[in-house]
Amino acid sequence: MTATDPALTALSQRWCALSLLHGRIEAHIERALESRHGLSVREYSLLDVLSRQHSGPGGHLQMKQVADAVVLSQSATTRLVTRLEDRGLLTRYLCATDRRGIYTDVTESGLKLLEEARPTNDSALREALDEAAKNPELAPLVQVVEGATVTV
Repeated sequence: MTATDPALTALSQRWCALSLLHGRIEAHIERALESRHGLSVREYSLLDVLSRQHSGPGGHLQMKQVADAVVLSQSATTRLVTRLEDRGLLTRYLCATDRRGIYTDVTESGLKLLEEARPTNDSALREALDEAAKNPELAPLVQVVEGATVTV
């Protein structure tokens, strides 16, 4: 394949469309969460990921796992955890079996805020997908996100 290969050009166009769809959805959700709950998309995602932890074996995530789950670097995740901890939405503590390990849990306040914000997130996602579906370039991607079988 060369740089002018039609297959590469089509691939590049689909990648740009996917990037555009992601950006539009994230921006729409960000505005809704920020205005109604004072949360960024990253903060919401972090609370959501951490709220799914459990006390059983393998139930708590290491910071690297958390960083991977919210698609941030470990240092950015640590800063994000610190901000939410300062707001009383998260708490950190040492692992009982490995003093080098630090766990992060969502507080009752954090769980309450997450519960209040979840309908806003879901509604904003639906609105963003509905709007994107009107764009012929994005409609096939919306169908894929919604679980429909599409040929692109």
